[in-house]
Amino acid sequence: MIKIIVSGAMGRMGQAILECSLKDTEIKIEGAIEKKEHPSMGKPLTSPADIQELNIILKDSLRGFKDDCVLIEFSSPSATIQHLREAVNLKIPMVIGTTGLSKEQDDEISESSIKIPIVYAPNMSVGVNLLFKLTEIAAKVLQENYDIEIWETHHRYKKDAPSGTARKLAQIIAKELNISYDKDVRYGRVGITGDRPPREIGIHCLRAGDIVGEHTVLFATLGERIEFTHRAHSRATFALGALKAAKFISLASRKLYSMMDVLGLSD
Repeated sequence: MIKIIVSGAMGRMGQAILECSLKDTEIKIEGAIEKKEHPSMGKPLTSPADIQELNIILKDSLRGFKDDCVLIEFSSPSATIQHLREAVNLKIPMVIGTTGLSKEQDDEISESSIKIPIVYAPNMSVGVNLLFKLTEIAAKVLQENYDIEIWETHHRYKKDAPSGTARKLAQIIAKELNISYDKDVRYGRVGITGDRPPREIGIHCLRAGDIVGEHTVLFATLGERIEFTHRAHSRATFALGALKAAKFISLASRKLYSMMDVLGLSD
């Protein structure tokens, strides 16, 4: 039985993780945390349905939890780093799905993995991580003979752009083509742009309605094109991946892992 603590428990992802956890016989919900000013702070969780009987009190920190739990973190960048520091002190392993973190925050996560095992991934979906692998293979084979564009679509409430998944896709491609993510990625286009440079990765972001998440990678040359598309129909796909990661990290050594490691797709 894997004991989990869900951070951002009252948010959209937190609720999806709790709901999927209630249906998983290998998972026990040990706790839930949220920002201190949340109106439900200090009260028993009442959603999702059937969680009332567990009497899980909403807390604002990891105080009181033990190292036999796994923290699943989907919250804001600042909250994630706060909880990371608490987890390091308490020796609690972490699964981090928060996006929009800075390079300095990424570095702190990497440094903390020396002290606790961490799974850190911009997307916990099994399908998206397969998309990462397929994109890597395509970039390796096609090289710079193909124009490469990435576009992503999310709901109107998403705070960061481009998505962590789109950035990861571009980073994978840049590595295979031996080009610079910082210098060779173009975020949209406007005005008289001229001919498309051959060594450029375009990223385009759409925000609308309640779209859970869509990502497409396009490789195109004169005469043909190849497209890889992943569409998430429900946040449950990310929640199920996070629970898979929690089961993996509960038995792992102190190190930084990705979902590719969890799924056995890493080289």
